[in-house]
Amino acid sequence: MKQRFYLDTSIWRDYYENRSDSSKQLGRLALQLLLKIIKQDGQIFYSDFVVQELMIKYSKEEISTIFSIIFNLDLLVKVLISKEQAKEATILCKKRKVPFGDALHAILARDNKAIMVTRDKHFKKLKDIAEIKKPEDLL
Repeated sequence: MKQRFYLDTSIWRDYYENRSDSSKQLGRLALQLLLKIIKQDGQIFYSDFVVQELMIKYSKEEISTIFSIIFNLDLLVKVLISKEQAKEATILCKKRKVPFGDALHAILARDNKAIMVTRDKHFKKLKDIAEIKKPEDLL
């Protein structure tokens, strides 16, 4: 079975903006992970919620550019969000005091048997929902 990954919006931004922090080249790490997934013929899952979050900062054309590294290789898979998943995320975000989007991303990763790739500290509260990894953990 192909390895499956669900990338948090911040990982797509790290890649596209080639971001870095005081100790890491986040963009380079995100790119290395994407290239590894491509080489290993893995799958990357995304949802309309990832696109919505990206649209806060980018145009539709820029989002197409972001996804283009993997889209043309048929490794990018859009997952649908069910009412049940949205309801579970609403409950989870209140119980765990995490943003709705983070809860939803974790649920979507779990339900699609994917590793949740993120740097967001909120996901520490969701590690029982999905397997949570940083890009460098997977390199």
